[in-house]
Amino acid sequence: MKPKVYLETSIISYFTARPSRDLVVAARQELTYEVWPLLKEKYDLYISALVIQEVSRGDEAAARKRLKAISGIPVLEITEDVQCLAKSLISENAIPPEYVEDALHIAVASLNGIEFLLTWSFTHINNAFKRSHIIRAIEKQGFLTSEICSPEEFLGV
Repeated sequence: MKPKVYLETSIISYFTARPSRDLVVAARQELTYEVWPLLKEKYDLYISALVIQEVSRGDEAAARKRLKAISGIPVLEITEDVQCLAKSLISENAIPPEYVEDALHIAVASLNGIEFLLTWSFTHINNAFKRSHIIRAIEKQGFLTSEICSPEEFLGV
């Protein structure tokens, strides 16, 4: 059985975006592009209904490209339990209240037994200061946390 990986929206955005002139962003885009086939081959990938909603926003042509990239990837639903866990992440100050979507990504991955949550979002998801708060808040509710990491960390690049 392959390990399960949840792709947060930033992964799809980096994979499909036009090359950036910002060197850090460009490096992340290139790494995401290079590892995409490996992810699809060696891991069971998942997204959520929230990812579909987020990648559908913005420029129509870019949205179509993002939607095409995630075509065929199983979709996890945002259930009432997921919403409750997301609210708990916010009430425990693991995620700021204005970033409900970030809390939902974490909650849907954790409640579905996904081993890894892949993201380029370092502000509220893959953040050394937030990660311990996230783990404590989820464990306090009796669940296990998905390992939160960037593609770089995930593949040891």
